[in-house]
Amino acid sequence: MYRDGRRTEGPADFSQALAAARATGDSFVWIGMHEPSEEEFEHVRTDFGLHALAVEDALTAHQRPKLEVYDDSLFVVLKPVLYDDDTDTVTAGELMLFIGDSFVVTVRHGEGAPLTAVRRRLEQDPEVLRHGPTAVLYAVSDEVVDHYIVVAADLQVDLEELEAEVFSPNVAETKRTAGRIYAFKRQVLEFRRATNPLVQPMDRLAFGSVPFVHEHAKPFFRDVADHLTRANEYIDGLDRLLSDALSAHLAQMGVRQNDDMRKISAWAAMAAVPTMVAGIYGMNFEHMPELGWTWGYPVVAALMAAVCLGLHRMFKRRGWL
Repeated sequence: MYRDGRRTEGPADFSQALAAARATGDSFVWIGMHEPSEEEFEHVRTDFGLHALAVEDALTAHQRPKLEVYDDSLFVVLKPVLYDDDTDTVTAGELMLFIGDSFVVTVRHGEGAPLTAVRRRLEQDPEVLRHGPTAVLYAVSDEVVDHYIVVAADLQVDLEELEAEVFSPNVAETKRTAGRIYAFKRQVLEFRRATNPLVQPMDRLAFGSVPFVHEHAKPFFRDVADHLTRANEYIDGLDRLLSDALSAHLAQMGVRQNDDMRKISAWAAMAAVPTMVAGIYGMNFEHMPELGWTWGYPVVAALMAAVCLGLHRMFKRRGWL
């Protein structure tokens, strides 16, 4: 229980704690749960009067970021993200908040939504915490959205490394580049699923009228919405750069294949001349030119070598070899 912006000990029973918070008028109850079972959440649902549909969403998880208004509470879904630089994977957790009259219930799924730091920071600033559940909703949203920008910056660093690999002259290094780009695009898509749907809920909190959220909190939610816009711009930029990198990689592969085909064609042309001459002189006819000439064989061999050398110089001059 928090009273006048400071943490205090309240009744162990949820309903009694909520009644005490509402009686004082300057208090609220904050209950945090991590992947609760249906039996564990039943106590909270009954004592706080949470809507059955919102409770079902909180228990099953796998929800899109959203904001829903019920008679006795406000239900908000956020998707915090974590980025593992070792495996280059984006992992999205889920964080649900029930905001009501003098209470906050947070439900976490996955490891991407730690609230310990948020709670500690709020407890160090009683002036903010005096605003009750609205302050908790703002602080949690701000933490989640600010971390989006951190993850986007990490992805940008890895993308620059991938771009360097795309334009590397070492062919062996670029053999799996297309697969890496595709895998990177999947991570960006996972990131986008967490950020894009959150735009509408943040706009409602920043510019609309939402029950259980103080009007004077709108400037703070506008700041969160602005940071979310920056994060989405980062993600859009990453996606465009990945598409451009994939196009550049495919173009380079096409150029290299053309170079290889030109080299093969050049060597095939040089091999065709002696093959043709040898094929003619290999025919079993009695009356053929130079068959009785002593210098016939070395002259023909020299002619084949001269033609091949001339073709080699021509192809070399044109950049085919």
